Amino acid sequence: MTCFLNIDAERGRLLRTYLHQVLPDLPVVLQDEVLDPGAIRYLVTWTLPEDMNRFRRLEVIFSLGAGVDQFIAAGVPEGVQLVRLIDPGLTAMMQEYVAMAVLGLHRDLPGYLSNQRAEVWQRVSVPPPAQERRVGVMGLGVLGQAVLQALAPFGFALSGWARSPRRIDGVRCFHGAEGLQEFLAQTDILVCLLPLTTETEGILSGDLFARLPDQAALVHVGRGRQLDHPALLKALESGRLRAAVLDVTEPEPLPKGHAFWSHPKVLLTPHIACITRIEALGPAVAANITRHQEGAQMEGVVEPQRGY
Repeated sequence: MTCFLNIDAERGRLLRTYLHQVLPDLPVVLQDEVLDPGAIRYLVTWTLPEDMNRFRRLEVIFSLGAGVDQFIAAGVPEGVQLVRLIDPGLTAMMQEYVAMAVLGLHRDLPGYLSNQRAEVWQRVSVPPPAQERRVGVMGLGVLGQAVLQALAPFGFALSGWARSPRRIDGVRCFHGAEGLQEFLAQTDILVCLLPLTTETEGILSGDLFARLPDQAALVHVGRGRQLDHPALLKALESGRLRAAVLDVTEPEPLPKGHAFWSHPKVLLTPHIACITRIEALGPAVAANITRHQEGAQMEGVVEPQRGY
């Protein structure tokens, strides 16, 4: 049973060193090395290689991150298990990023950055107290609940929306299509942390923005294909939305000249809310390979039909 690390050379060497220490009998090959496709049982990668058909005895694909929509879209080979990365460090990074974004929007950071570029020394607004700012999180899985936990100490009025019912202390929870309208109508800063599924693709649309209060703001840390770019630009220009913080787009990177690069109401980051660290990836992959070889249930196995 061989493990193929389909990642950059530097991280690949670090990960192989770790795997050799804890699983000395497991052969591990890197991208630039000769390999026997028929020997590959485990694949560590961010996307499916174009020549997937040659890995005819592949058993498990380990995602380099918590997201797996790229695998779902490409089509996971029949009989192969897909495993997402579960790492408390990723959760902490998402908490940090969303807290930064929400606080920045609460205190009108995009406006002050725009003033700085224009060399204007002027107050943008007088923000309300945090307890009067309503922050709503779409997606109440592990990351969504962790983000709400991180925001709670600031005193924001917190709410959340998911496909199915949830109960979270200190959070007003909504669910299903029937609860979405009410959730949006009482959300001043919307955080999207939804997984990408057929139901959530394109969900951040003009129709959704129209249901938010005037001068609402958006933090998008879900998936790029969930956001309608023209609809967001229209909402920003009309004043329906006052600002947006975007960490994910479709495509990535954005092409040169795209409006998001220079829009004064958009804060754009290059998909860095969560960054996979080898220090966490190594133990997670090694533990799951051990479980797999012992016939035990692996952690983070994805149900492709659900998309997560």
